[in-house]
Amino acid sequence: MAKLSPGARLRQATEESAIQAPGAPSALFGRLIERMGYEAVYLSGAAISAGVLGLPDVGLMTLPELVQQATYLTRSVKIPVIADADTGFGDTVNVERTVIELEAAGVAAIQLEDQELPKRCGHLSGKRIVETGVMCAKIRAAVAARRDPNLVIIARTDARDSLGLPEAIERSQRYLEAGADWIFPEALANRKEFEAFVAQIDAPLVANMTEFGKSPLLTADELAEMGYAVILYPVTLLRVAMKAAEAALATLGAEGTQRDLLEIMQTREELYELIDYKNFEAKDQRYFGGSK
Repeated sequence: MAKLSPGARLRQATEESAIQAPGAPSALFGRLIERMGYEAVYLSGAAISAGVLGLPDVGLMTLPELVQQATYLTRSVKIPVIADADTGFGDTVNVERTVIELEAAGVAAIQLEDQELPKRCGHLSGKRIVETGVMCAKIRAAVAARRDPNLVIIARTDARDSLGLPEAIERSQRYLEAGADWIFPEALANRKEFEAFVAQIDAPLVANMTEFGKSPLLTADELAEMGYAVILYPVTLLRVAMKAAEAALATLGAEGTQRDLLEIMQTREELYELIDYKNFEAKDQRYFGGSK
């Protein structure tokens, strides 16, 4: 039996119910997400911009940087990776190359958004939105560039905040006509707006449950009941890890030792198990200890 492609596995995973996709700030987090039983992982532009580059999520990350992080992640996990490609790094020809490079890196889905550059975080005010035709052209370019028809092209619309809910829904319908597979409505204001998208968009929907934003933090069960296919938690792990690191640094500075932190640390053994250290040791022994 032929092995399913990443996109086919992601589509299959969403057929029965909604899946949760936490954002991975690094490949190590990706392994932990997989180990904890999640069916997909999100390569968040916000998490990579902040967690890897130390930069705000305003379109400063380059395509090669994103592709490198995608490659690290897809080589570290077996579950499908959903990649946030922001605005596609330029016009239609740039979108083509973005899709080619990310598909070659092994991702299952590529998300494109309808903001103008410089883009802004999806839950901040003041976003500028491109003309509908411009986004549709990008979607057509993305669809034409993919080699695997199961690679999922996700069209994210940021129109709700600046242009209103009806415009966001109308754009989403146009994006589906242009060839998008799934729709990601960003920064919806309340439960009724999430329900409105389900009622009017005939395609799998992606919900963003980012913290401290414009959307209410609905549960996975609530969103699954509505009919959403994927629920994203883009920066949750980075935020929790950074707060824990801040507390640890305060303790280390105040007490001059990390002794009181040991109980809340991942142990050396747990880390080695997660990164499969024993397998590398076994390989090393086999390469150096084998018969001549």
